[in-house]
Amino acid sequence: MISPLAYVDPGAKIGKNVTIQPFAYIEKDVEIGDDCVIMAYASVLSGTRMGKGNKIHHHAVLGAEPQDFHYTGEESNLIIGDNNHIRENVVISRATFAGNATRIGNENFLMDKVHVCHDVQIGNHCVAGIETTIAGECTLDDYVILSGNVILHQYCHVGSWSLIQSGCRISKDVPPYIIMSGNPAGYHGVNSVVLTQHHNTSERILRHIANAYRLIYQGNFSLTDAVQKIVDQVPMSEEIENIVSFVKGSERGIVK
Repeated sequence: MISPLAYVDPGAKIGKNVTIQPFAYIEKDVEIGDDCVIMAYASVLSGTRMGKGNKIHHHAVLGAEPQDFHYTGEESNLIIGDNNHIRENVVISRATFAGNATRIGNENFLMDKVHVCHDVQIGNHCVAGIETTIAGECTLDDYVILSGNVILHQYCHVGSWSLIQSGCRISKDVPPYIIMSGNPAGYHGVNSVVLTQHHNTSERILRHIANAYRLIYQGNFSLTDAVQKIVDQVPMSEEIENIVSFVKGSERGIVK
């Protein structure tokens, strides 16, 4: 159902069973998949591509022009997957340059006043808490939780199944499976409750993850030596391989 009080550009592509409430604003060069809900006063701007089953709440702005001094008007994209909840006053910018895209995966929950800047890449099943800011070109792997008022510096990479607690300011990469808290942010243990309840991680694997991070954060070693000790001393599994690969591949260095 499309309200006659909404503005929908004739060039927009609207799927089946889409609800667009009064005073929503849909520009040209927009694609909205089946079963989406666009609530009152939400704006979906040119360059936005949206999958199925998304719910966009009041006053959200999708596909905003990037707040980047390098942006000169190129036609770039915001690509959103399926079954996302994007709450009130969320702003998501598209990419800075033509041919690039800000990407939001599937089944994510972005709470009130979240700001997702240009070229951000968010995986699946992530949560961004109230008033969280994700700066340009950050990457969130799957199942990341950002509590309220988290700020991610540009280019940060957050590993899967990590939890960053409220108010943290993150300027380097956050490895997978851990909790970050405090200001300045620091390692606060393994995200064991979430891993046990939602990832079915065994006690044995949790111990191995904890041992790996003990070498990184509590051992008196360089990061290179700590990674080598993990390879030598901790039984290998998918999770340990993920930790080693993440730390080795970090370009900004990890939060310590």
